[in-house]
Amino acid sequence: MIQVKLNLEQTFGFIPKDEILAWDKHIISAYRKIYNKTGAGNDFLGWVDLPSSITNQEIEAIENHAAELRRKSEVFVVIGIGGSYLGARAVIESMTHHFAQLNGNSGPHVIYAGQHISEDYTADLLDLLDKKDYSLAVISKSGTTTEPAIAFRLLKAHIEKKYGIEEARTRIVAITDKSRGALKQLADSEGYVSYVVPDDVGGRYSVLTPVGLLPIAVAGISIRDLIEGARKMEAMSRAVQKIHGNPIAWYAAARQALYTSGKSVEIMVNYEPRLFYFTEWFKQLYGESEGKENKGIFPAGVGFTTDLHSMGQYIQEGLRVLFETVISVESSQREMRVPMAESDLDQLNYIAGKRLSEVNHKAEQGTTLAHVDGGVPNIRISIPEISPDTIGQLIYFFEMGCALSGYMLGVNPFDQPGVEAYKKNMFALLGKKGFETQTAALKARLGE
Repeated sequence: MIQVKLNLEQTFGFIPKDEILAWDKHIISAYRKIYNKTGAGNDFLGWVDLPSSITNQEIEAIENHAAELRRKSEVFVVIGIGGSYLGARAVIESMTHHFAQLNGNSGPHVIYAGQHISEDYTADLLDLLDKKDYSLAVISKSGTTTEPAIAFRLLKAHIEKKYGIEEARTRIVAITDKSRGALKQLADSEGYVSYVVPDDVGGRYSVLTPVGLLPIAVAGISIRDLIEGARKMEAMSRAVQKIHGNPIAWYAAARQALYTSGKSVEIMVNYEPRLFYFTEWFKQLYGESEGKENKGIFPAGVGFTTDLHSMGQYIQEGLRVLFETVISVESSQREMRVPMAESDLDQLNYIAGKRLSEVNHKAEQGTTLAHVDGGVPNIRISIPEISPDTIGQLIYFFEMGCALSGYMLGVNPFDQPGVEAYKKNMFALLGKKGFETQTAALKARLGE
């Protein structure tokens, strides 16, 4: 059963329902490009049927290896950047105790490296790993992406020194290309257990491949339930390739209608801290997929009610180029009630006895109404609870919604040519061979 519910009522005052429905022909066209593989980037559509195509044997292999890594590791390090870590982190942090590292949880604590080049972060990480039993997964199709490659070079040296080369080989997992690239070559020569990043799945769509599934399983989360949730959404999407009866299509059409009306910034809103990295995953998915050819909705994110005390003012009264997409969680896992206080100095006795979740929901409702009154359309996506099944549904919901949106916008949703610009400049400034001409020109611009 599909548990993700979409509510567009708070957009109809800005975009009439008929204007959204007018996008149906574009939705149908986008679906044809996806399922017939006729659109731009059609060689990167392997994610479309990932949930239904993964076999029980593949799932068991990941689960068994994850169990082995859990037994021997206090810490599991995921080395990757962008889609090579954000999807896994989004799922893991959505279903892990908020204070797992201090709470004595059984099983390894999953931490991350290679998502930036901070010297202090990396040194602090090695300090920690000096004291902990650990294993690691290095995730890269090529093995030469600068940030994870640096981190892996450092951690490979550390883990080999700590455990010896032979034992280190049992603690290193490579998730990479099936046949080529520096990391694949190294994995073969060293004898690492390795998993394949499918050729037809880009990084930001890779969470339901071993890229995401192995770290998620190591964290003790049911990848079977996660995949099953995604399968439900995949089946619905394939069965209903139009707006009516398809919440993904409604969402994609509403986004495009809002965009053409001048709403060029989408703010992903959550009211649960566990969903912080889900928002980060969403930002990469939509930012890299749509932001091309001087087009696209800018994806931003806030966590309420926290950010109502920092970004709330701008959302309420700033430039009217915004719309909000709220992920609303109907039920909490725990129960906490506001206690009665005899003095009532803080004037909170009027909510004494109420659950914090009720207070949080009323804050959500009040904020939605205030922002709509201030000129900010609101899309509400609700789930009954945070669970592997519902998160799996949300993953596929946003992946397919992104593909539809990209084709409706007229761009290739599966490439990211603009990402190369900073890399070329960085290589030149660091003196990489072959970039000598650019090095001189950039240093002149910098006054060096």
